[in-house]
This record gives sequence, structure tokens and C-alpha cells, in this order.
Amino acid sequence: MTQANESITSDSQLRFDGRVAIVTGAGRGIGRDHALLLASRGAAVMVNDLGGGAFGGGASREPAEQVVAEIRDAGGTASLNFADVSSEAATSELVAQTFKEFGRVDIVVNNAGIGRFQPFDSMSLEEFELMLKVHTVGTFLVTRAAWPHMVEQGFGRIIMTSSNGMVGLPHLSHYSAAKAGVYGFMKSLSIEGSRHGINVNALWPNATTPLSTTMNAETEAIPPELSVIDPASTPTDLDGSPHHISPVVAWLAHESCEVTGEVFHAGYGGVTRVFMAQGPCFASSDLTIEAVADHWADINREQPFTAAPSTLVAARDLQLAIATQLK
Repeated sequence: MTQANESITSDSQLRFDGRVAIVTGAGRGIGRDHALLLASRGAAVMVNDLGGGAFGGGASREPAEQVVAEIRDAGGTASLNFADVSSEAATSELVAQTFKEFGRVDIVVNNAGIGRFQPFDSMSLEEFELMLKVHTVGTFLVTRAAWPHMVEQGFGRIIMTSSNGMVGLPHLSHYSAAKAGVYGFMKSLSIEGSRHGINVNALWPNATTPLSTTMNAETEAIPPELSVIDPASTPTDLDGSPHHISPVVAWLAHESCEVTGEVFHAGYGGVTRVFMAQGPCFASSDLTIEAVADHWADINREQPFTAAPSTLVAARDLQLAIATQLK
């Protein structure tokens, strides 16, 4: 269960002894590795997985049961839950079961998700709403159920799964919208959680998983003219195993990690911080359509940029830049 490439000795390992984690979508792929790593470092893990298909629908107890068995066989502590994260009643029961069996909830890793390519011109409302229901509403429901316990104990670590898909991918507008919603939810909740000792962050994971494999098989249906990159420019010899992502999640879940309100892009053995920024400001006391057009190149410059960690900070920085220019 412990990853083979770990070289840190047990005396210096970052441990989770006494901590309790809920990992949704933990029966397969990335979620499975999250659960195994946290358990291998001492956390008691509630392994949640409906066991449905990549596109939603269906259910199977087997994936979650296998992960729990693997954790227990390695000497770890785990229990299983088959809640549908898009159900309010089921997510409340998920957290209640965790609290009943382990006495607390310290860590929530919102990982459950589905995906399917669908051109916008043939996308139904039902298909759009399903993505929001699983990714965005599901993340909200699990987090909301765990939140009061974290507030009461003055500690919590919440990791949400967004996606680089939120910045645009053809035939995935419903998925992109759902993942962008997760991003905005995380940013706002991180501010609210700061006074309670609750850190909230998000992940953009890249890995070869059952979901990504199923979705990638559908990319052949995307017209070449909609591709924004040359496939030949992408390395093909990197290891896309999910275990390259889980150490980032585990660090964000650790009590010694003080980071909150951030997004990290991880996969293939690398990790980078992702942040939203605003470029240089053009200001005029008499802003007209023509002035915007004439200064369009200035408005679109990317350097120097200012990070926009929150709505209030971004608005303040814009106002400061305007005031400076108009003096």
C-alpha cells in the first residue's frame, strides 16, 4: 500500500495518526490512491464510492470493498460507504456514519466525479445539470455535512477536485462549468473557514484513470479544427499513474500545512500552483468605446500582473491602479 518510491524514514514522515478522512470516489483511480496513501500514514479513512460508471448511472459495492480490504490487509483503518454524493440525504448519512464509527471528521477529499464529451449544440438540460449535480452540488453537500463538525473542533482540511477543464475544452462545456463552480466555491469557503481553522484548497489532477481513459476515447469525435494544441507537441512517455497526485492532496490535508484558498495542478510527477491574475490597468476619466479600442493592446498586456486571490482584493487592486493613473 505504501508507495515504492518513498524514501523518507518513518521517523520523519508526515503522519495522520488520530485523524479521520472522508474520500469520495475512492473506489477507483485517483480517489483510490488518495485513500491508500492517507491510510498508510495513519488516518482512519471512510472510503466512499457509489461504484457507478464513468458517465454516471449504475452502482457496485465491489470497488469500495476492495479498497477497504487493501487498507485493512496492510494494517490500516477504513470503513466503506456507498452514498451518492449528489443526494442530500445520502451525504448527511455519509458524514454521520463517519462520526459514529470514528468519532470525528478532520479531512474531506471531494473526488467523486463523472465525465463525458458532448457537443454544445446537442447537449440537453439533463446532461448539463447532471455534471453540476455530481461535481458542484456533490462537493457542496459533502462539505456542508462535514462543516459543523470541523467548526466545533476548530480544525478541518477540505480538498476539492476542480480541473484544468474549467479553462476550456471543446465538447465539455458542462464539465467545465461544473469544475469552475467548484473553484469559485473553494475560494469563497476558504475565506469563511479561516476563522475556524479550516483550510480549503483545490486540485487540478492529471492522471491515467478509468474515467480519463473512457473520456479520452471520445476525443476522436472532436473535430481537429477545435484542438488548440498540436498532439505531437505533448510528451507521451510520462508516467500518468494516479499515485503522483495523492502526495499533493495528503500535504494539503496535513495539520502542518497552512495553505488555504489555492489551486494546484498535479500529475506525472510534477506540481504547480495555479492562480488567477489581472494584468496592467488602462484608465481614463472619460472612458469611451473608442478609447477601449485604441488601447486594446495595453489592456491585454500580461506583464506585470497582480494575483487576484479574492473578489475584494481584485476589486481593490483595480481601484488602486485606476486612482494611480488618474492622479
